[in-house]
Amino acid sequence: MTAADGPAPLDEVFECTFEFQPGWVDLTLRDGTRAEAEVLATEVMNRLEPFSLKIEKSAVIDDMVERAVDLNDDVPTLAAAYYSGTGEALATLMVDSYGDEGVPRPGPEEVVPLLLQWGNAEITGAPRTTHLELPAGPAVRIQAMLKVKRMLGFGRKLTEFIKYAVFPPGMESLIVVTVTWEKIALTEQITDLADEAVRTMRITPLSTGGASTPAWGETTGGGSGHVGGEWVSDV
Repeated sequence: MTAADGPAPLDEVFECTFEFQPGWVDLTLRDGTRAEAEVLATEVMNRLEPFSLKIEKSAVIDDMVERAVDLNDDVPTLAAAYYSGTGEALATLMVDSYGDEGVPRPGPEEVVPLLLQWGNAEITGAPRTTHLELPAGPAVRIQAMLKVKRMLGFGRKLTEFIKYAVFPPGMESLIVVTVTWEKIALTEQITDLADEAVRTMRITPLSTGGASTPAWGETTGGGSGHVGGEWVSDV
């Protein structure tokens, strides 16, 4: 809820960490600026070399910069992208939290129609819904195809997505992980990568002083947040 007369956003502070496998690049920005994205992309490329690149290194850096700025536009808890060994971006991953003060968190059945809302696209075909038990908590997983509006409203492009709605125990927030990709021929590979990544996600509530319990495992990506938000998503 964002209306002035609606409930206040849920002020629940937590840490979100992943044990990302090689190929995933954490693109979370603290300030959300292009300068910060350029520093991050350069550091990533220097760390990941040698790449068996079929495109120029500068092109990969430019892609990471643009992708980081775009993904961080709505200040997500965490943003990441998966790059192939040739430097091509195959999928994006975003983590957001939702909740309003005094408003009960929707249950697994109630959350399904909310997960299917998109601001600039429509579902095509029948969504596939499953219920999971993840280390971060019980979850609902939805996978479907989208017809996404192109710029200026002309034409449509096909995109596939998975959304995981996670219900962390001991918290009121709903954590939503969204993975999107356009190369439908790679759906099996990307769904495996997404499922593997989400199984490593840990959600750690933070005390008011900012201290937390020790994080599980070695992590290569992480973020923290305390946001409420609209349900409608953009690709």
